[in-house]
Amino acid sequence: MSKTIVITGVGKRLGYELSKALLKDGYQIVGTYRTEYPSLADLKELGAELYPVDFYQQTQVDDFISQLSNKYNVIRAIVHNASDWSADDSAHHNAAEIMQRMMTVHASVPYQMNLALQDKLRASGHADVIHISDYVAEKGSKKHIAYAASKAAMNNMTLSFASLLAPEIKVNTISPALLKFNPHDGEAYKEKAMAKALLPREAGFDEVIEGVKMLLDSRFMTGRNLQFDGGRHLR
Repeated sequence: MSKTIVITGVGKRLGYELSKALLKDGYQIVGTYRTEYPSLADLKELGAELYPVDFYQQTQVDDFISQLSNKYNVIRAIVHNASDWSADDSAHHNAAEIMQRMMTVHASVPYQMNLALQDKLRASGHADVIHISDYVAEKGSKKHIAYAASKAAMNNMTLSFASLLAPEIKVNTISPALLKFNPHDGEAYKEKAMAKALLPREAGFDEVIEGVKMLLDSRFMTGRNLQFDGGRHLR
């Protein structure tokens, strides 16, 4: 069985931690990043093959897919982790640009990759596509409407691709709510965020990493959404 797993957005946070964990488990990681981070040197040292890809540049997306198609005969899994979190009142982009950007990174690029690489996945005999979504896709957001809508589109693609790619390829979603605070987050923000859940704490990256491993090991789950949300839906 192939040990090659493609993970998008590996430069920091979940993508970085997931890549490290799977590398240590013996998988060959092929990762993308948009911005140079010191953490990328760690992944390279562990054996990851990394590609700089700006998902907002279609030519770079096309080139990356072409390189994967030419270099790998078999791909074990794709984890669509790359994300952007632009607010609707962004000072850098107008409303049309924000919606286009959110849909590009969360829906369009995963859609293109899933279609283009399906034969490489099928060749594995037991393959996975995992979309890393967000709890907000279920609830909506007053300040990140475009982001929430694009994650909802990603969730819907899970259903469509699960039907299209079965039985050789399983397609599932993982939707976390609060993984890990950023260093600059203030105490008031942290308290407000944690109060939204029945389990008032950070999930931590390990929660999703273990979810990914479970999906990789599973032989009988497809078209589903694992929701690591701390019980927010019951608040």
